[in-house]
Amino acid sequence: ALAQVLLKQKNKVLELSRKKYEGFGPTLLQEKLEEVNKVVVNRETLRQWMLEEGLWEVSKKGRKHRQWRERRECFGELVQADGSHHDWLEGRGPWLVLMGYIDDATGGVYARFYDYEGTMPAMDSFYRYVKKYGLPHSLYMDKHSTYQSSKEPNVEEQLEGREKVLTQFGRALEELGVELIPAHSPQAKGRIERLFKTFQDRVVKEMRLEGVKTKEEANQFLETYLPKYNRRFAVKAREEADLHRPALRDQELRRILSIQDKRVVRNDGTVRHETKLYQILNSAKSLKEVVVQERIDGKIY
Repeated sequence: ALAQVLLKQKNKVLELSRKKYEGFGPTLLQEKLEEVNKVVVNRETLRQWMLEEGLWEVSKKGRKHRQWRERRECFGELVQADGSHHDWLEGRGPWLVLMGYIDDATGGVYARFYDYEGTMPAMDSFYRYVKKYGLPHSLYMDKHSTYQSSKEPNVEEQLEGREKVLTQFGRALEELGVELIPAHSPQAKGRIERLFKTFQDRVVKEMRLEGVKTKEEANQFLETYLPKYNRRFAVKAREEADLHRPALRDQELRRILSIQDKRVVRNDGTVRHETKLYQILNSAKSLKEVVVQERIDGKIY
């Protein structure tokens, strides 16, 4: 009788693996069976069943040994950030970019989906990170043109003592007092790369189960998924100090996290910005130049 019960459970589990949980590995499948179907199976037993049925293959790809860098000591001391381009919705919707942030000391994660990787997604995602946690001491990012410019300083910038040209995002970080540390290879930002690999497996499958089809639905999903993920996988920092600084007033934070361009004021008191003319009201005749700000909410100041 016990053998029949076990066989019945095995057949049920394998059927779910083929249909509802196609492509799930033993670890994630075990979690979903217990969470959704109230079926408890030992992971090694589950792995053997899947191997027997050809539903899982043991990876024979050898890993290159790299010395693991020790974590930073405090929460907010160093945050790795990057964008992951992937078919997150598996063809049910558009390709998206996941802007991800992972704290080096705790492994705590913040993330949000965007249509592309660029200045506005970087500023908007960082704005949301700061509103949630505060300003980190430093950000560790790759050499994507959004974050770091390859241009040489012009004469005016050299006279100001600048050794490098800042991107709009780099200028905002400097104004906020957040250090931008460049990563020189994918291996150098290993934590965020491993996070994306994990999310491209777990999050993709979880959103498939939820029937997520749009960027908006994907971000709604993250709002409930990330707290659960962090409760399970984040660790305690070695030191209790939180090195995040309090966020600035919202209006000031939005002012800094904007695309800013200097424009010459014409004799008639107008300013040209991206093919449009703006009339400056009540401007003093001595006003020669203004800064045009394009903010993350789309408004122009």
